Amino acid sequence: MPEPADESPRPLCASTDLAERGRAFVFDVIHWRHPARAFVLRFEGRVVAYLNQCVHVPTEMDWQPGEFLDDSKNYILCSIHGAAYAPADGHCVGGPCGRGRLTPLRVEERDGQVYWYPSRDIRPAFED
Repeated sequence: MPEPADESPRPLCASTDLAERGRAFVFDVIHWRHPARAFVLRFEGRVVAYLNQCVHVPTEMDWQPGEFLDDSKNYILCSIHGAAYAPADGHCVGGPCGRGRLTPLRVEERDGQVYWYPSRDIRPAFED
């Protein structure tokens, strides 16, 4: 029987690297054995993280590296087709994403550091 995957927290970035409604920290992951990217950003004082994949069409969403929020800084916006998502929970709020939701990643902020907890489906791209 294979050993269970290591789901211990992985340091991503310093807390100070994430300004409120600012640029996200983007990182490489493996999603269902395929290379992908994910991002973490600060919204309303807490850190949230999602797979960088639009629900409408599985493409990366940032319009510039690490830039996911619309002009008003209220929504995560897919740069390809304009699908809009609520940063707090990843649910679609407009555009071609229907009732979809971004794939969330578990993150935690403590002691001035942001940590990501890998899951069975989303693993680190590079193991230590």
